[in-house]
Amino acid sequence: MTFRDSVYERARRVRRRIVLPEGNDPRVRAAAARIEALGLGSVQLLDRTAPLSPLPEMVRLLRTRHPQKFPTDATAHAALQHPLTFGAALVGLGRADVMVGGATFPSGDTIRAALWTVGTAPGITTVSGAFYLVRDGAVLTFTDCAVVPEPTPEQLADAAVAAAGDRRRIVGDQPVVAFLSYSTKGSAEGPRVARVRRAVELLVARRPAFAFDGELQTDAALVVEVAARKAPGSPAAGHANVLVFPDLDSGNIGYKLVQRLGGWEAIGPILQGLARPVADLSRGATADDIVDTVAVAVLQAGEQT
Repeated sequence: MTFRDSVYERARRVRRRIVLPEGNDPRVRAAAARIEALGLGSVQLLDRTAPLSPLPEMVRLLRTRHPQKFPTDATAHAALQHPLTFGAALVGLGRADVMVGGATFPSGDTIRAALWTVGTAPGITTVSGAFYLVRDGAVLTFTDCAVVPEPTPEQLADAAVAAAGDRRRIVGDQPVVAFLSYSTKGSAEGPRVARVRRAVELLVARRPAFAFDGELQTDAALVVEVAARKAPGSPAAGHANVLVFPDLDSGNIGYKLVQRLGGWEAIGPILQGLARPVADLSRGATADDIVDTVAVAVLQAGEQT
């Protein structure tokens, strides 16, 4: 069974309620039909041909969560005319389990809608993005490749915690996290290395239930023989499956190099660190890409209440 087959099979078992807010887009409509046919969940398509009619509970949700941003019912009602905010509010209210949007809107709109309506997960203050790189049965998590350009040490630690939790739900194995750098265990110095080291220190203090280490060069993170020379005794070096990149440049460039030159399949971006799943799409997404993203987001919801 391929990774995609496994994701689809487990998504079928939990069968969640899925909101697709861009129902006028032919790719979204095609994806909705395929999701239903595959049994991945029940789909609600939002039709943008007429003004949306927010529920009173949606207005209260925005005003309660962000009273300064939405001081009146009118301001909240206006925000809910955006289909992504409307769809995310359904998730925030528990009337849906997952929203997947962004086929016709920029990522900032999806993230803003998610923060307004569902917020971040307990213990996490930063939304980040991951890609799942797949080839020949191997699956690597790359983070953050989509959201935070220059993460602080706290944001790097948040990305690691969120990626590890999602990996357990989506891939089903134990996360092993490597904080990447151009240095391995003191082989180089500089402010960018210090930032990664500080992220590791912060994660040590959080006492997460997964193996991690840093700072590590990519070869030390992935190759057992190199790890033995560069980072002997490391709990993560040589067998990492979650790679935390030091900035958005390296993360985005790295996943695309692996995808285009290495022949790995890239699934994502997957937003992580949210209290409930709100997934973002590339505006170049195909119907198949949308189905994949929905299946992954359904698994993110697997342990939500």
